[in-house]
Amino acid sequence: MVVRVRAAAVNFPDVLLIDGKYQLKIPTPFTPGSELAGDVIAAGDGVPFGPGDRVVGTSFVGAFAEQALLPAASVTAIPDGIDYAAAAGFGVTYRTAYHALRSIAQVSQGDWVVVLGAAGGVGLAAVELGVALGARVLAAASSPEKLAVCTERGAEAVIDYDREDLKARIREITGTGAQAVLDPVGGRYAEPALRSLARGGRFVTLGYAAGSIPAIPLNLVMLKGITVQGMEIRTFADDHPDDNERDLAELAELFAGGRVSPYIGARFPLAETAAALRYVADRKAIGKVIIDV
Repeated sequence: MVVRVRAAAVNFPDVLLIDGKYQLKIPTPFTPGSELAGDVIAAGDGVPFGPGDRVVGTSFVGAFAEQALLPAASVTAIPDGIDYAAAAGFGVTYRTAYHALRSIAQVSQGDWVVVLGAAGGVGLAAVELGVALGARVLAAASSPEKLAVCTERGAEAVIDYDREDLKARIREITGTGAQAVLDPVGGRYAEPALRSLARGGRFVTLGYAAGSIPAIPLNLVMLKGITVQGMEIRTFADDHPDDNERDLAELAELFAGGRVSPYIGARFPLAETAAALRYVADRKAIGKVIIDV
């Protein structure tokens, strides 16, 4: 189907893809952007949408444009009362965070969950969703401004990991250590966060926004009985079809009911897409960055 794009969201993988550093390579030229919201212009036979329907969709590339061609399977209706920007900013980051919390880390009521890069798109979604799941969320980020937003979104405690000892502060706050760590950052923050886990804790690696892939001493994993697991949104549905179906249904209910919604920290017009991508690449983003079309 063809969609008139009204809003698109910038994600860190868009930056990696343009720079040739993503796991998959796309031949140039291509139009970047992986998630969008807008109105259906035209649809093929058998597609459950028609002209004028408000939809949100995902595509590996092509979202940063006035119009986009999407397969029907990647499109869903925007719930009533949800605007285009919120719809565009919800999909990738919230699905990533919810799968990581619900299916991979298997977070339970009352668990201490440490979220690294907590003011970014996935991080802030994880803060909000962790609270919705009944967890005690400890948000770690790199500035007082970012941590203030994490507190607004429900984090019980915060750590400025550029100015504080991450491992010591996690231990101080949680007492016996955290039950789970979600890490979309990598770099130098990963190991101290892993060391702060309680015995039997779960460490979920989601990406490497810091620019380097950490080397984890495996003796730590062995001695504390820690589980380290990766999660990639692109392959999660194929690897875990039952969990994916359950998670998406629960997530849609949370979103439609107004219990969770993306924090939009910056907006750019389509003509300034390059500036929006640079804003994300420079780690200035808090929550979601939206391109208005």
